[in-house]
Amino acid sequence: MPANLYALGAIALWAALASLGVSLKNVPPFLLTGLALIIGSVLALPHVVKDRRQWQVAPGTLGLGVFTLFGFHFLLFMGLRIAPAVEVNLVNYLWPLLIVVLAPLYLPGFKLRGVHVAAALVGFAGAALAILGGREPAGRAINHAGWGAGLGYLLALASAMIWANYSLQTKRAALTGKRFPTAAIGLFGLVSGLLSLLCHWALEPQVALSGRDWLLLAVMGLGPLGAAFFLWDKALKLGDARQIGILSYLTPLGSTALLMLVTGRALSWSIGLAALMIIGAALLGTRAK
Repeated sequence: MPANLYALGAIALWAALASLGVSLKNVPPFLLTGLALIIGSVLALPHVVKDRRQWQVAPGTLGLGVFTLFGFHFLLFMGLRIAPAVEVNLVNYLWPLLIVVLAPLYLPGFKLRGVHVAAALVGFAGAALAILGGREPAGRAINHAGWGAGLGYLLALASAMIWANYSLQTKRAALTGKRFPTAAIGLFGLVSGLLSLLCHWALEPQVALSGRDWLLLAVMGLGPLGAAFFLWDKALKLGDARQIGILSYLTPLGSTALLMLVTGRALSWSIGLAALMIIGAALLGTRAK
């Protein structure tokens, strides 16, 4: 199905996000996000130049898009600052499960079958195995304790809920004839990027960027924080949100495996088992009518 191909394209790009983030670890998070989102918004300009109405969206739609792109990254980055990164990442990857189980609440005529729930749970178990199997060795782990870790997990959960809500709202708008142009995502990214830069100015130290940093920022902006959002939008508008949610578990698997390769760590048995679980869940979910 074309929709699943669009979703797989977005997933492939998102899988590279963590590796790019490691390569840009010298860049403060909000500066990184702000610049990448603004670079990604450039992809919409050819469509806007042809038709300015592509960016003429309802205030509520603009608010949803900006709230999602900015709120998702803001809450996730704050969670990563105060709680263990592996566990925060795992909680954040509840969003594919939320897309599957909440679909009937958002989408008219959509019913949740047992096969969807089973596939979503197996996919989440595979994602958990991939993330936990890819954690840093114990000697290099950062120790977090106290109430801060719990707050970090809550922020990660809120981030996941924001992305699931946006995804299902996008699908509902398409079903009810209130869809917004895909090019409008460029406007969402531009405004969200500016808000991120404002957070950088207020909360983070100023840094000088090298030519290598700008090159990697361009790759991140045009890929995981640019084209991926456009592909995701097309997938949701054309496909089954339940199937796309299950496919999304390929993201943490690909991200963890690529990150281990980039950092020179050997792939473990847990990554292989996680791959079997996630691919099995994806096949099960996408075959469900």
